Amino acid sequence: MFYSFSKAIVKFVVFFMFRLKAVGTENVPKEGPAILAMNHRSNHDPIMAALTCPRQLRFMAKAELFEPKIFGGLIRKLGAFPVHRGKGDLAAIKAAFNIFKAGEVMLMFPEGGRVKNSERRKAKPGVALIAQRSGVPVIPVNLSGKYRFMNRITVTYGKPIPFEQYKDMRMTGEEIQSLADDVLNKIYDLAV
Repeated sequence: MFYSFSKAIVKFVVFFMFRLKAVGTENVPKEGPAILAMNHRSNHDPIMAALTCPRQLRFMAKAELFEPKIFGGLIRKLGAFPVHRGKGDLAAIKAAFNIFKAGEVMLMFPEGGRVKNSERRKAKPGVALIAQRSGVPVIPVNLSGKYRFMNRITVTYGKPIPFEQYKDMRMTGEEIQSLADDVLNKIYDLAV
């Protein structure tokens, strides 16, 4: 309820700031677990994903965001959970699996951090690793446009990438990295 209420208020504000457009939302499964894998350019990106996704999102957020207790409590209520970047955070991985068991959708950023508009980066392996271990499909999502007053921001949802076939396979780090790079390339290919 808090999520829906917050989404309605933010949508109203965003309506007066940007021309937000969603494309391909039918590619988000109506039920069951999924990972939204999105390019990351700004702190506004999770908000745009939440506003355009037809389902409620859960998302990993860097642990530092939870240190101011008021803000940390707020983003927890909105579906965030902390991840300690740069190390194998087992608590974050366990939280992700619990999200999938509950049949929810989780937002992740394969680039691992914010990236400038034209820059292309090698994917971090986290999205592919979690998708491979869980067998959950990955929906590539591309956000394009600049966060300037009344600019068009387009959020494009691609076709789900199945990972079920990899679930019980033993894979090398190179194979996981190849899957991660493939996901990120599909995200970049959606750019409008």
